[in-house]
Amino acid sequence: MDQDGMDPKDWQAFRRQAHRMLEASLDQLEQVRDRPWKPVPESVQQGYAIRGEGGDVVDRITRDVLPYHGGNIHPRFWGWVQGSGLASDLIAGMAGAAINANVGGRDHGAVYMERAVVDWTRTKMGMPEQAGGVLTAGTSQATVIAFQAARVRAMAEVRKTGQQGTRLTAYAGQGVHNATRKAMELLGIGADNLRLVPLMDGQMDGGALARMVAEDRAAGAVPFLMVGTAGSVDLGLFDDLNMLADLASEQNLWLHVDGAFGAWTRIAEDPWYSLTDGLGRADSIALDFHKWMYVGYDCAIALIRNVADQRAAFAARPAYLEGADRGLAGGDPWYCDYGIDLSRGNRAIKVWTALEMHGEAAFAAAITDNCRMAAYMADRVTAAPQMAMGAQVVSNVCVFTARADLEAAAQSALNADIAQTLQETGEAVFSTTRVDGVVMLRAAITNHRTRAADVEAALAAVADLAAR
Repeated sequence: MDQDGMDPKDWQAFRRQAHRMLEASLDQLEQVRDRPWKPVPESVQQGYAIRGEGGDVVDRITRDVLPYHGGNIHPRFWGWVQGSGLASDLIAGMAGAAINANVGGRDHGAVYMERAVVDWTRTKMGMPEQAGGVLTAGTSQATVIAFQAARVRAMAEVRKTGQQGTRLTAYAGQGVHNATRKAMELLGIGADNLRLVPLMDGQMDGGALARMVAEDRAAGAVPFLMVGTAGSVDLGLFDDLNMLADLASEQNLWLHVDGAFGAWTRIAEDPWYSLTDGLGRADSIALDFHKWMYVGYDCAIALIRNVADQRAAFAARPAYLEGADRGLAGGDPWYCDYGIDLSRGNRAIKVWTALEMHGEAAFAAAITDNCRMAAYMADRVTAAPQMAMGAQVVSNVCVFTARADLEAAAQSALNADIAQTLQETGEAVFSTTRVDGVVMLRAAITNHRTRAADVEAALAAVADLAAR
C-alpha cells in the first residue's frame, strides 16, 4: 500500500504546479477588464467530463475553466446582484484549503475567527451584545434559520410536536425576495400563509399590515412574523424599518429584515447610511458578504437579536457530540447549535482576511461609490435623448428603458434584445426587470471595479443598439 496515500509523491513538482495555478489566477484578476463573460463552446462543455487521468491539470483549468466564468468579476457586470470577488480571496482560499477546518464546533482557530466576524457584523448592524449569529451559504439559508427561530419563539414545542394544525401567518411587502417564500415552504408553514402587504411609495403600508394581522387573528390564525426589506431585488427600495419595528412590538411579531445586499448601506456615507435606520431593532437580519462586501462565494450571515432564541431553535447534542471542559471537544460556541449545518467550512476566513487587508473604510468607500455610480447612471440616462428612467434610484439599482418613445411591447422587445446582445459582445452585463409591465434594463451595481468610464461606455453601447 502507498504509504503517502493521496498526498503528492513529489512535493517539489506539486509546488511548481501550484505556483503556476497561482500565477494564472493572478493574471485572471489583474487582466479582469479584458475578460468579460462569454458562452462556453460545446467542445469545452464536453471536455469537463471526468477523466481521472491524474497528472497536471493546471493547463486544462487555465484553458477551459478560467475563461468561462460567470462574468461578475468584470467591471461592467451589473446583472442581478452578484459580488465581484477580491484578490484577498486567493490568500484566504489557500489558507482555508490548507487547514480544511470544520467549523461546526470544537476548540480551534476557525471558530474564534467566525466569532470575531459575527461580532463585527453585529456591531455594524446596530444589534445588541446579546445578539448571536452564524455564517451561512447565502441569505436564502440565513432566512430559513431566522424563520425557524421566530417559529420556535411563537410555538415553544414545535420542534417536538410540529404545528399540530396551528396556522401561522407571516407578512411581507409585495415584491419581497423569493427566499422568504421558499423559507415558508421549507418549514412547512406554507406559501399561502405568507401575506403580501401592499406598498405605499415603495414601502410596506403599515396601516394595511395592521389590518391584515387583525383579520388573520379574528380568523383563528397565529401571526408570528413580519419581513422588512433593506434593498429590494428589483429596484433597491428600503422599508421604513423604524415603523416596522414599532408595529412588530405592538403586534407581538418577530421582525426579520432581508438585507441581502442593502443592509451594507449601514457602513456607507449619508444619505445612504440613513436608509437602514432602525435596522438594529430587528429580531433577525439576513445578509450576504458575497454581494456588497465583495468577498468570494459563498458567504452570508444570519444575525439573531437574542442568541437564546437561536439556540432554542437548533441546539441538539447527541452523545457523540458532547462537549468537554478541555481538549479539542472544548470551546464555545459550537456553531452546529446555531443553524442547520453540522459540517461547515471556514467562510469567516474570507471576510476576516479582506477586512484585515483593506480595512473597514475601504469597504465603506466602495459601497458609497457604487451608490454614486447608480446615481450617475441615472443622470446620464435622464440627459440622453429617447432613454428614460423606470424608477427613481434609491441606492445602487438603476432601471431604465433605451427608447421611451416606443410602445410598451416594442420597448420590452428592444430592451431584452439589448441586454442579451451586450452580454454576448462582452461590452456590459445588464439584467432586465419589469416596471408597469414593461421590460427594462437594470443595473445593480455591487461591483468595486466599476468606474464612471464604465457607465459611460455601457450607455453609449445601449444608445448605439437602440438607434439601430
